[in-house]
Formats: sequence, C-alpha cells, structure tokens
Amino acid sequence: MSEYQAQVDWRRNNNESFIDSRYSRAHVWKFDGGVMVPASSSVHAVPLPYSKPENVDPEEAFVAAISSCHLLTFLYLAGKVKFVVDAYSDLAIGQMTRNAKGRLAITHARLEPHIVFSGANIPTDVDVQRLHHRAHEQCYIANSVLTEITVGGSWKHVSAV
Repeated sequence: MSEYQAQVDWRRNNNESFIDSRYSRAHVWKFDGGVMVPASSSVHAVPLPYSKPENVDPEEAFVAAISSCHLLTFLYLAGKVKFVVDAYSDLAIGQMTRNAKGRLAITHARLEPHIVFSGANIPTDVDVQRLHHRAHEQCYIANSVLTEITVGGSWKHVSAV
C-alpha cells in the first residue's frame, strides 16, 4: 500500500470577519520536496475579490491530475513497446454539471494530447489508440473517480534528418 500527502494551509486575514462570507479563499498546497502551490476557490464558485484567479483551484487540479496520470501511464506503456516519445502536450478540459444525484461534479474530462514520436519504430493509429486505451485502464486517478474521461488528440512521427 502507498500513501500520499498534501499539506493545505489557509489563514483568515485580520481585517476579515469570516461570518459574513467575505474572506479570501486563497490558500497554499505544500507537497513533499518543498513544492508550494498557491491555490484558491474558482471564480466560478466564489466571486472576486474572494477568489484569486491566478491561483490553482481544486477543479483545475483535478483535471490536471487526470491528464498527468494519463500522460505518465501512456509514456510508460509507449516505452515498453519501444516507441520513442519526444513530446506530449495536453489541454485537458473538465466540465462541471449536475451528476445523477443532482450534485455539481466534474462529470466529464476531455483529454486532447498532441504527441510527437521519433525513432525507427513508427506507431500506427491503432497502436496509439491501444496505448491510450491501456493508459486509461491503468491510470490510478482514472480508476479512482466517477468522472467520464475521453481521449482525442493527435500524433505524428518525425524522422531524423
């Protein structure tokens, strides 16, 4: 069994009464190794000035975690079958809607990775689709959530000159 941690810290500012709901939602995520990420509620959930749009919000982080897990699993699987991946870029988009219970949730995440391969082993469309399918099946995050996850995107192979 593995265990993962994140320290999340928030503190009320002295000039905020709190009970009137007029307080900053800005906080900090701290991860092992010392990485600190400024976080906040989404401006879609809590209006300015109480949210900080420049900070990461939990919904963005959730979508990023899905994309990151898919990326890492895809790279692992591609390497196992000797495909050389030079670049992988994904603009992942999550949609917040009401779920079957009527609650707001990220019900769908769409991954659109654009992948560049090189090397002598040239993948086919079927190979890339199979890698995405297997990556989705093996991604820890995808296996942990109810969110529907779909994968599109594109790929190309570049030859060494």
